[in-house]
Amino acid sequence: MAEVNTLARPYAKAAFEAAQAAKTLEQWSESLAILSAVTQQEKVLELISNPSLTASQKAQVIQDVCGEEAKVISTLITALAENRRLELCPEIAALFEELKAELEKSVEVQVASAFELTADQEKSLTEKLTTKLGRDVKLVTSVDNSIIGGVIIRTNDMVIDGSVTGKLAKLAEAMYS
Repeated sequence: MAEVNTLARPYAKAAFEAAQAAKTLEQWSESLAILSAVTQQEKVLELISNPSLTASQKAQVIQDVCGEEAKVISTLITALAENRRLELCPEIAALFEELKAELEKSVEVQVASAFELTADQEKSLTEKLTTKLGRDVKLVTSVDNSIIGGVIIRTNDMVIDGSVTGKLAKLAEAMYS
C-alpha cells in the first residue's frame, strides 16, 4: 500500500495545488470522488488494463463515463492515462481529501462503539476531540459488538482504544509478561 501511496502522492498534490490556485477545491473534490468510484468498477478496471486501447482512448472513455464532472479534471485524467496510472484514482482522491482537510483544519474521526451512541454522547465526544486535536472534528460512528463496551477512536495516525476488549488484552499481556 505504501507504494501505491507513493505513486499517487505527486498527482494528488498537483491536483490540490491546481484546485487551490483556481479556487475550485469543492469541484475538484466532487470530481475526484466520482472518478474514484468510476475507476473502481469492474468493467472500467478491465478497460484500464486493456492493452489494445491507447491512452487517449482510455482517457476519453473515463471522461465520457464521468460526464460533466470530468471537465474540471480532464487534464489529470489524460496525464494518468498517458502514464498508465488510472488505477491510482481512488488513492489520489483520498490523498486530495487529506490535503483539503489539512487546509480546512478539519479531521474525520472513526468511532467504533459496542452500542449506538446517543446524540449527547456524540456531541460531547466531538467537543472533547475538537479541543484535543485542535481541529474541527467530523465523527463517523459505527457499532462493533466485538469490543464488548467502550469505544475505539481512530484518525489518521492516532488510535485511542478505550474498549473493554482492548483493556482485557492489555491485562492479559501484563499478566503473561
